[in-house]
Amino acid sequence: MSRQNIYRAAACVTAFSVAERFFGFVYRIVLSRTLGAEGMGLYQTALSVFAVLATAAASGLPLTVSRLITKYRAKNNPRAQQSVVAAALVCALAFSLPVFALLYFGHGWFDFLFSDPRCMSVLLVLLPALTFNAVYSVIRGVLWGNKQFVPYCVIDLIEELCMIGAGVLLVMNMTDVFDGARRVAAAVAASYLVSFTLAAVWFFAKGGRLRSPRRQLRPLLASALPLTGMRTSNALVNSAVSLLLPARLIAAGLTPQEAMGRIGVAMGMSMPVLAIPSTLIGSLALVMVPELAEHYFRGRHDRLKQDIEKAIRVTVLIVCLLTPPLFVLGEDAGVLLFSDPESGRIIRNSCFLLLPAGLCMISTGVLNSLGCEKQTCLYYLLGAAVTLACVWALPRFCGVYALTAGSAAGSAVTMALNLRLIGKKSKEKVCFARHACLAALTMLPAVLFGSLLRNLLASFLPAVAAAILCGAVMLAAEALFLFALDLAQPRWLKVLVRRS
Repeated sequence: MSRQNIYRAAACVTAFSVAERFFGFVYRIVLSRTLGAEGMGLYQTALSVFAVLATAAASGLPLTVSRLITKYRAKNNPRAQQSVVAAALVCALAFSLPVFALLYFGHGWFDFLFSDPRCMSVLLVLLPALTFNAVYSVIRGVLWGNKQFVPYCVIDLIEELCMIGAGVLLVMNMTDVFDGARRVAAAVAASYLVSFTLAAVWFFAKGGRLRSPRRQLRPLLASALPLTGMRTSNALVNSAVSLLLPARLIAAGLTPQEAMGRIGVAMGMSMPVLAIPSTLIGSLALVMVPELAEHYFRGRHDRLKQDIEKAIRVTVLIVCLLTPPLFVLGEDAGVLLFSDPESGRIIRNSCFLLLPAGLCMISTGVLNSLGCEKQTCLYYLLGAAVTLACVWALPRFCGVYALTAGSAAGSAVTMALNLRLIGKKSKEKVCFARHACLAALTMLPAVLFGSLLRNLLASFLPAVAAAILCGAVMLAAEALFLFALDLAQPRWLKVLVRRS
């Protein structure tokens, strides 16, 4: 692809991704208001188990299919490309169909997974989507490999819009929160059927063909299994938290309904808001990976050091800019977005975990670009063990805040190990501690200023206008403060738009 086409494709993918995330966030607000905390808890817990199954079924296939198709297209071998697609479909169906049959017809053997038996009923509604998603994952890899980004983006957006439309229509006639959770799950399954159908029609309409998969099964599995293992471990940890936390809340004295309600508030309402900074940090990590890798393997250690420092410092600035508004306006966000004050209190009280979480994310991206995937996997698992230990031990002392405490502790462990390894891998000393500490200290006056401003604006403006204006003024004031202290430099932003 020419440079111009690359930028055009990147702009297209970004635009569709932003639209999809926006619609999804609005849909989550609608669900939280209709299902309530208990219904969101049932849906979120079942969805976390489904996510593990979907990840294990096909998460490593799209990238692997894309790579192999690119490889065989360069060799002008269309038969091998068709064989790759067939091999990937065999792998996807070989896992998804037996798992579907086992869980759907033998679900009584797996009721122990959930502390609330209603979650299994919600999962059964989701299960047919497992095969649809697995097959679509293969075709998604074909679209990537053939650089057909627009069809991929359009199908994903249609899938999201179908889920939202079906979900809104179905929950309008729900009889109770349990029925509502099942209806939302049915909307998810229907949207996966739509994306599967559209992708299959596109594949065959554009001349897609299948050939014997025998010769491509081994190379496909050799590449896909490590990727799938990494992503499945992450999904397993998230699912384990979703299953363990309600059980520990019940053991701490809550009823199953109360436990599901707390889970719905924390994971279905508060956590998506707290994940906003990770979207920006994830984009930064994605942009940095190829540049860092090139510096490392070409021995440009001075430039490697500089870019690592930029990545960490920009991450710290993103977190320090967004944490004070989340603290000051967290309760307002919970009420305005979800009509739930408790979700706002969780946002406010948990926003300071964003610093270790952000540094954990960016340092993992840095190390992966330096070829340290095995070490980052080990460090992630160590952090996950700490998270699970906190989720097991802390609910009796701090209730649902065991989730955020565990996330903060696990991220801190992984972050510390990652940063230690970065220091070893870089030939020149990477300096960021002073900058990070000073930037973190600026959050204190920002919180004080924001609290005073919020109280002032709330005395004569409507709640929504006061919150928006307060947030905008806080961000502007924090940015000026950081520039005045020489903690932020405009030239660092070039790393996001540099054209090499």
